Amino acid sequence: MVDFLASMIRMSSGEPDYVSAVIGLLAGLGALLIGFKLLSDNIEKLATGGLKKLFNKTSNNRWVGIGIGCAVTAIIQSSGASTIMVVGFVNAGLMSLFQATAMIMGANIGTTITAQIASLGALDVALYATLLSFIGAFMNMLCKKEKTKTIGLALAGLGLVFISLDFMKSSMSVFSNSTAFTDLLSSVNNPFLLLFIGIALTTLLQSSSALTTILIAMVTAGLTIGSSPNDIIYVILGTNIGSCTTALLSSFGASINGKRASIIHLLFNSFGSLLFFVILLLWPSFMQDTFLTWFPDAPGTQIAMFHTFFNVLFTLLFAPFINMFVYLATKIIPDKQEKSHETFIDERFLSTPAVALSQVTKEVARMGRLSMDTLNLGLNAFFEADEDKSSEIHEKIAKITKLNEKIVSYLVKISALSTNTKGSEEFLAILHNTVNDLYRSVEIADNMTKYTHSLVKNQLVFSKVVFEELKVLQEKLNTQYQTIENILLNKRYELISDVDKVEDQIDEMRHRLVKEHIARLEKGECSISSSSVFINLVSNLERAGDHLHTIAHSIVENH
Repeated sequence: MVDFLASMIRMSSGEPDYVSAVIGLLAGLGALLIGFKLLSDNIEKLATGGLKKLFNKTSNNRWVGIGIGCAVTAIIQSSGASTIMVVGFVNAGLMSLFQATAMIMGANIGTTITAQIASLGALDVALYATLLSFIGAFMNMLCKKEKTKTIGLALAGLGLVFISLDFMKSSMSVFSNSTAFTDLLSSVNNPFLLLFIGIALTTLLQSSSALTTILIAMVTAGLTIGSSPNDIIYVILGTNIGSCTTALLSSFGASINGKRASIIHLLFNSFGSLLFFVILLLWPSFMQDTFLTWFPDAPGTQIAMFHTFFNVLFTLLFAPFINMFVYLATKIIPDKQEKSHETFIDERFLSTPAVALSQVTKEVARMGRLSMDTLNLGLNAFFEADEDKSSEIHEKIAKITKLNEKIVSYLVKISALSTNTKGSEEFLAILHNTVNDLYRSVEIADNMTKYTHSLVKNQLVFSKVVFEELKVLQEKLNTQYQTIENILLNKRYELISDVDKVEDQIDEMRHRLVKEHIARLEKGECSISSSSVFINLVSNLERAGDHLHTIAHSIVENH
């Protein structure tokens, strides 16, 4: 296949067509990136539940954190994406800097799987691996099960990776036959320049994996950089530093700790790369003495193995000094007065929809707690005939309104991502309906301020037993929400029977309270002027219970 593709990009005169070779290289790179995206997105679909569990099991044990970072990055095949999510977790206050540093170290190991896959392109198995694109495409087209279709797309992506590697290698073989071009590459042997080239190209491509894959394709096609076997390694070290750019850019607008997490990523990668840079300067024959000897006649494997060796070595070396990185980051970005805010959602999570969906679920639960707090505040103000709390209630309602808009916007963004499975789309709809029903409960809190105003203005009088009964009803609504939150966050679907039981009790109380109120009116124990307020208030509380009941059944019946 290599010889055939190489012959296709030659001019009819027999001279190499370098323009076509460059176009072929770029086309191969594009196919490579699409292949990796297909592969990683669909593996992520298959591992959705496990991925969420991994991120939720962040631990203060550094080795557990490193393992989680490695596993997650191996799945999504992008240390930049996983580091961006780590910055998001730190920004949301869900992860400490210690935990973040451990996961960042693990991410550097996990990202080496890309180079290992790329190095397989030089083996005999690569030709047969390209058939995976054919097999996977037909699995996706012909199979009906969603999981089987997802596996097909993952296989197609892997096959496309090998096709693109072969195509890039073929394009580069044209340049390998050019004495002028090979002389040009071999003349670039300044270690500092090579390090800078690695940093600059990685920043431009926003992917160290892409540049490493290109380098593997180059050496496999017979092209070399510099005059020493160490020279191409300087470029690899540069990619390690350049990979920090994505996380640094994503930290703009983040909290102080969010910025510190991106700085830790830069410090860790830079310290490791610069330290090994010095080692290479002092040991000019490093590659000759090690990887060239261990993996002769396999230049792609040599680079991939060095990439893995380097990242594992410095993760093990720096793991005991995580607290030192945290200390340096806090010195570089010192504390300052910062308006605290609690939120579980962050734009950074959108790169991994499974994590974004898990986080927005927590944010919906937070909105629910805020909504119930506001409703309780409105009821308590009524019990105490305290109109002064109206401004606080309206402030909370305004805050929840903004949160409602933010959640809905976030749900729309998740829905727009092509990586959603059918189940995820259904759950997104459930969350959207949940948010709407919760917001209607907030509107009921607004009604409470009106009832309090009428109570004070008209000097309405209710018997002591009325307030006691209303407080019982309030308690049942709070119990109802706590059960629903348990169902939503912990998937305790069997608790739906408790929800139905409390709903029946709320309905029964509403009918009984109205009936007893009418009886008190007849006995002259309550003023007739209070009837409208009381009946509307009780009806509103029953309506709040109905909204909660609807939320619970929507979650359970469609999970």
